Amino acid sequence: MDVVSGKYKRMQKNITLLICFFFLFFGGVKNLCAGNLENLKKRIGRKDAILVADHQGNILLSKNAEKKLMPASTLKILTSLSALHYLGEDFRFQTEFYTDKYANLKIKGYGDPLLISEVVAEISRDIGEKIGDFKDIVLDNSYFDPIHIPGVTTTLNPYDAPIGALCVNFNTVFFKRKKNGVYASAEPQTPLLPFALKKIRKYGSKKGRVIFSQEQDEITLYTGHLFQYFLKKAGVRSGGKIRMGSVDRKKDKLVLTHISQFSLADVIRKLLEYSNNFIANQTMVSIGAKVHSSPGTLKNGVGAMAAYAENVLNLRDIRLAEGSGISRENRVSAKDLHRMLEAFEPHHALMRQKGREFYKTGSLTGVKTRAGYIESNTGGLYRFAVMINTPRKSTNGVMSGLLRALP
Repeated sequence: MDVVSGKYKRMQKNITLLICFFFLFFGGVKNLCAGNLENLKKRIGRKDAILVADHQGNILLSKNAEKKLMPASTLKILTSLSALHYLGEDFRFQTEFYTDKYANLKIKGYGDPLLISEVVAEISRDIGEKIGDFKDIVLDNSYFDPIHIPGVTTTLNPYDAPIGALCVNFNTVFFKRKKNGVYASAEPQTPLLPFALKKIRKYGSKKGRVIFSQEQDEITLYTGHLFQYFLKKAGVRSGGKIRMGSVDRKKDKLVLTHISQFSLADVIRKLLEYSNNFIANQTMVSIGAKVHSSPGTLKNGVGAMAAYAENVLNLRDIRLAEGSGISRENRVSAKDLHRMLEAFEPHHALMRQKGREFYKTGSLTGVKTRAGYIESNTGGLYRFAVMINTPRKSTNGVMSGLLRALP
């Protein structure tokens, strides 16, 4: 009994030491972590904000978290959530093709943001198997009203590309000028059409992108010219014009409904990875058309997103002007962003990843933001929202500190 009793006492002592070591070590780590996080507050000015939480939602660091600031492109997280809510994970964009009694081919768009050259070529081959030669190409873009996105200007930057119900290649053409002075496409999958060449010569640049505008239906007419090119390659010829018009569902014959090969998850992944304003606002207006019926408008798209934020996320005090973050009129707080991140966590793998961080950045003049997740060494996800609205400051120092402090 004495031997057993001695072993039992030694075992108790070892367990006690082990427990003490556990609390001393991990308590020290926890205090060290908390201390390092608190030091990051010094980097957050009065026009900035930060909020960091663990995977259970416990707030680890917070400063100015309720201050309404410009989110820039981190607003795309809300646009993505709204799309998943209203359109559904199985949603795919569609484009319809009809013929009428005059042998015209009619194309009706529904806002597909990923109608790119490769897809147009594939559709043209499918149409070639269903119809012969036709007369005019008639383009129906009535699913969206003409929309000007707040914050979009008339530059040649891709982030300023306009939106519409029937668009191709993000309403841009990438070109270069050879040594002999001849212009050529800078993308092998996209031909440099005379319709685009005319606009390129107007600017006289050696290389870059030219953006089509909404004026005189330029973005939609370019779509018609690109389809005409690929239809001809597929052996289907048109002998008439490329013009605007409308589909008459009672009289016209539906010959093809193209269902996008890209799922909504694919759309969101590209939206977040490339921070594409065109995709974001195409999606936002499509949401509005789904919720309020067509035509899609800026008001209805923003209204649907605001309703989702209020009724589902319980965010009642945000200000939305559009869906990409390009407008300086958008306002959310770090606390709002954290709530969005909490809802988006099941889809966090759609974000850009670097090391153990999944993130979305935002940038406007004088504004730098970053929101996302950091993997912990136990497999959970920390959530973070960093909003810098102080000119000439960045999120880099804060993020370096976060990655060091969060185990």
